[in-house]
Amino acid sequence: MTLYRPVGLQELKLIAASGWREFPPRLHWQPIFYPVLTHEYARKICTQWNAKESEAGFAGFVTRFDVDDAFAARYPVQEVGGRALRELWVPAEELAEFNRHILGKIEVIESIYGEGFAGEIDPATNLPRSIIASLDSLS
Repeated sequence: MTLYRPVGLQELKLIAASGWREFPPRLHWQPIFYPVLTHEYARKICTQWNAKESEAGFAGFVTRFDVDDAFAARYPVQEVGGRALRELWVPAEELAEFNRHILGKIEVIESIYGEGFAGEIDPATNLPRSIIASLDSLS
């Protein structure tokens, strides 16, 4: 199953640090991890929330990844405002196991920057230079 996840700058840094293989643990006040079923829905979250929030670094990134179909089936699809707004709800305590069922790497397919974004953007990747620099320091 192909899924999408809208993330902000700090979460993207943690994904990159994992070698693009896993999503970071949820914060204590976040009981679920919710990947979404469409690129359009992820883009909407990035545009309407991440790119406008200081906590997200005024940037949103649409990530795409595949999860083993049989494993993903354990999480029923949740509609959160109509058929176009569908997501899986993975309990926070199951995220490590969910990550083990990601097939291949997590990829960034779209970057959305808000007016408050203060970093530099790498023209080759359209990712913040801070992400590129953190990858270089891991090598």
